[in-house]
Amino acid sequence: MTDRFRAGAGRLCLDFIRTLRYRGTPAPVEELPDASAWGAWIDAFGPFGTPVRPASVDDAWAARESIHALLTDALRPSLRQRLNSFAALPVPAPALTPSGELRWQADDPASAMLALLVRDALELVTSPEFARVRRCAGPACGALFLDTSRPGTRRWCSMEICGNQAKKSTYRAKAETR
Repeated sequence: MTDRFRAGAGRLCLDFIRTLRYRGTPAPVEELPDASAWGAWIDAFGPFGTPVRPASVDDAWAARESIHALLTDALRPSLRQRLNSFAALPVPAPALTPSGELRWQADDPASAMLALLVRDALELVTSPEFARVRRCAGPACGALFLDTSRPGTRRWCSMEICGNQAKKSTYRAKAETR
């Protein structure tokens, strides 16, 4: 996987909704501006062994925003229907190649990926893990992540980025008051 997209939120659906960086700030950054970027995301995170070239990114945006609403308790009946529609799409099927390798195939890989993402979100919100979904404490971040730490006190989506920035800010503030 390239560094183009962030990973490590703890669930595939959480990594997916992070494709709108800095959500809720004055300057959000869209990581899926077009179908090519959506295909690159599927290539990076999906189970397919060959490049995926979707025709549009519109369904990906709709699914992402519906998943975010589901996870942040802003779900309306129309969004629930949209999520159920995406979840009902055919998922990739495993197939054994002549050389004995497992490959995942779908008639429409982009739609199959949306089904996987929405199913992952639905499983998450109906599981005990949902109590461990956190919003990053970074003031400009707002990303959601699954806190898998033993005490359940993780504060940042990434210690290397948001956690490090917070610690630097605290250090600078203390240095200025001395």
